Amino acid sequence: MLETINLHGVASYTGAPQSLGGLRAINFIYGANGSGKTTISRVIAAPNDHATCGLAWARNSALETLVYNRDFVADNFSSRMRGIFTLGQHDAAVVSAIESARLEIEDLQRSIEGRGTTRKLKQSELDALDEVFREECWKSKLKFEGRFKEAFQGALNAKASFADRMFREANENGRDLQELENLERRAATLFGETKQRENLIPEFEATHFAAMETSSILGRSVVGKDDVNIAGLIRRLGNSDWVKQGLTYFHDDRCPFCQQATDGHFKREIAEYFDEQFNKDIEDIDRLADTYVARSRELVAQLDAILSDPSQYLDATALGQLRSRLQSVLSLNRQYLERKKKEPSEKLSLESFFDIYQEISMLISEANEKIAAHNDLVDNIVAERAALVGDIWRYAVEESSLAIGTYRNRSSDLRAAIEGLRNGINTKSAARTAKQTELTELERTITSVQPTVNAINQLLMSFGFRNFRLATAGSDQLHYRVIRSDGTEAGDTLSEGEKTFITFLYFYHLISGSVSETGTTSPRVVVFDDPVSSLDSDILFIVSSLIKKVFDKAREPTSSIKQVFVLTHNIYFHKEVAFDTSRATDRRNFETFWIVKKMDDHSIVVGHPNNPIKSSYEMLWHEVRDETRSSLTIQNTLRRIIENYFIIMGNVNKDTIVAMFEGQDQLICNSLFSWINDGSHSIHEDLYLVCDDQTVQRYLRVFKEIFEKSGHTGHYEMMIRPR
Repeated sequence: MLETINLHGVASYTGAPQSLGGLRAINFIYGANGSGKTTISRVIAAPNDHATCGLAWARNSALETLVYNRDFVADNFSSRMRGIFTLGQHDAAVVSAIESARLEIEDLQRSIEGRGTTRKLKQSELDALDEVFREECWKSKLKFEGRFKEAFQGALNAKASFADRMFREANENGRDLQELENLERRAATLFGETKQRENLIPEFEATHFAAMETSSILGRSVVGKDDVNIAGLIRRLGNSDWVKQGLTYFHDDRCPFCQQATDGHFKREIAEYFDEQFNKDIEDIDRLADTYVARSRELVAQLDAILSDPSQYLDATALGQLRSRLQSVLSLNRQYLERKKKEPSEKLSLESFFDIYQEISMLISEANEKIAAHNDLVDNIVAERAALVGDIWRYAVEESSLAIGTYRNRSSDLRAAIEGLRNGINTKSAARTAKQTELTELERTITSVQPTVNAINQLLMSFGFRNFRLATAGSDQLHYRVIRSDGTEAGDTLSEGEKTFITFLYFYHLISGSVSETGTTSPRVVVFDDPVSSLDSDILFIVSSLIKKVFDKAREPTSSIKQVFVLTHNIYFHKEVAFDTSRATDRRNFETFWIVKKMDDHSIVVGHPNNPIKSSYEMLWHEVRDETRSSLTIQNTLRRIIENYFIIMGNVNKDTIVAMFEGQDQLICNSLFSWINDGSHSIHEDLYLVCDDQTVQRYLRVFKEIFEKSGHTGHYEMMIRPR
């Protein structure tokens, strides 16, 4: 059943969060129209539509909710109402099997919930045991942290993490136990400044430059063909390179050098002089120059990368100087190659940087030897530190061996119990599912809508409603329609009270049935929200009698109705439906009482230890007794009490009572009786006075003295006494 209803941020519940807690099988909620009752029923009906509100179910097991309110009336009264399936009575064996299956499902559910409760208790025990164990382990952390903080890294900031590590070490750490003095001495050496491994410097590779420096093309004069007539002239003048460059300007048979016209023979000889071999040699020179430039740039870039983040073991200054020398040689050689490209006939040789290369390689090799030695040291420290960390945890485990042993044994038992309960819940849940399937099939074979038609029509006849009745409708006969005695549709011609009553009867039978062939026996919570709206006093009595029968079912342990809520603004209906001859002054152990009211435009819910609704006169006194009374309406409440007691019931002369007061008190007393004489019962009459706290207290004092001075102190004391 529902244990708590939380209300906030919806409709008029915009003030402080409100809560109906400690709910029982039967719950009465009284409140004036507009106070916030229907909001409660809507939250029960559709909690997912009210994100800021919430329902707390017993054992976290939500039940089906059936809610009768104006939304239900609007949704269900139509020319075709869905049929209500109820269990037939023609097959006693099936009915008995259904009842047996339902009881077995409830037994399984209780068993599941019982195991769930026990599992929670065991889990709570385990959680408490974990907390004690964490505290014990934390003591070890505090004891050794100052000396062995580095060994506890990763588990220093949380008790749970430290305890988990301690328990894991107790199970897995097989190292020999060391003396504390030994651990402290090793920690002083190994837990100093942390050293990191360093990457080796890439080897400096420049051997491919040797082949380029000794290329034969550099030492050879590249000229044209010898057996051409013009070759002798070019050779004698030594201007082969000049002629080659001039050929780029040889156009339209005009000599690019003297600008004289030439014939075809001259052009052919020039072309023959620079033959295929010449062109191949030129390509070799270009290729050599381009390769040298690219490789030299790569070589310098490699050195720049090393110098940009030099190792601590590298002589970066010396390497920088060598880099400058290398750059100079490479630049000079690039100039030589550019000249060879322009003057291929010239013989030249490149400067060698082999000595520079050897010095650079030597520097890098020496640095890498030191880095390797450093890394060996780091690797050894890591291993030594790992061994030390293991020994420290082994010592800490030994110091806490008693606590660890106790925790291991007890937690093992609790975990085994929790696992067993979990398996039991799974087994019972599977059995419940199978039994629910069986129940569904049994219900489908025997449920029918006709018994509901017969029952509702019988009630209508017995209550004097003879001009309309229910009949099945639709091709499948699974819907209802409201008809007159002659068979014509009556839905559109019913009075508001008739619509309300027949919809109530429809809901009343839905409580014990279902709108589908199955689910007629599922456990459910029933809510009645103002079921007597638009009904006369005779029907009010009938409705209260029917609801009391629902109360009786809710009190039966085997009933499918587990909980009932009744919300109303009608004092007389509340008194009738809540009447119980067995109730003394306090509420019974299966019921609760609540009042919903508005304070400063916010709805509030107040629980009561007994039935707070006695009569309209007592409700007025309840408002006076309530310390949270509204300062806006209190004067109106005092005047209505005086009218009821002194004028209507006592026929007292008001002038006699007014004369008993003097000064300001007499004006206040007279204002109360004057209001009565004016015949006004409107709250807005209070606007003639400022209703601050001081004014309210003055009115309350004069109100009390009216009873005292008129000799009715006993009645005042009786009514003002807390209920």
